[in-house]
Amino acid sequence: MIMSTIAHKLQAVDATIHAASKAAGRDPASVRLLAVSKTFPAAAVLEASAAGQHAFGENYLQEALDKIAAVAAALPGVAPEWHFIGPIQSNKTRPIAASFAWVHTVERLKIAQRLSEQRPAGMAPLNVCIQVNISGEASKSGATPDELPELARQVALLPNLALRGLMAIPEPDTDMARQRAAFARLRALLEQLRAGGLALDTLSMGMSADLAAAIAEGATIVRVGSAIFGSREYD
Repeated sequence: MIMSTIAHKLQAVDATIHAASKAAGRDPASVRLLAVSKTFPAAAVLEASAAGQHAFGENYLQEALDKIAAVAAALPGVAPEWHFIGPIQSNKTRPIAASFAWVHTVERLKIAQRLSEQRPAGMAPLNVCIQVNISGEASKSGATPDELPELARQVALLPNLALRGLMAIPEPDTDMARQRAAFARLRALLEQLRAGGLALDTLSMGMSADLAAAIAEGATIVRVGSAIFGSREYD
């Protein structure tokens, strides 16, 4: 059987994760791959799903909802795990709460409260990560490290959410040591929250260009798009 291009690329990314985990003295199974399918069609998700990929990340709500519906129609009874990883507007929380298993980009209590209130009855709690602006960039979303402890305590109390951990997108850097330093700051914040009594298990950090550094510093979810689906074309 001829392996598809996406299947080949998934295999290569899996090999990179495996090698980086071994180099860091970690079990490769402790790192989950989130395939970032934003801007790519449902056909690409179906191809990746056929190759064994289960979790997919989306940034743009309407595109994501259309894709979720198309994939569900094509794969009845086989439900991928959908993660929302884009900025969240208050008026978009209801469909996010109803359609996703994970949200990585909670940065304000108001958004968390709306997600909790609007999670449909009968669904499992929505897994959430708090996004932290770890590099202090004015243009980047996320809670500040100073805001984080109180925000995490409040989010953890919400009834229909499961606070799992932290997410960050550090300032791009090609130097491995500086990449690791940024991810180490996020890991330290997670450890502080754990020491304060919160049961957290997730560090969503690392993309195609800084995967090895993120894994070395404890990433449990890495978000990879272009290395799987190819370069993106934006309208």
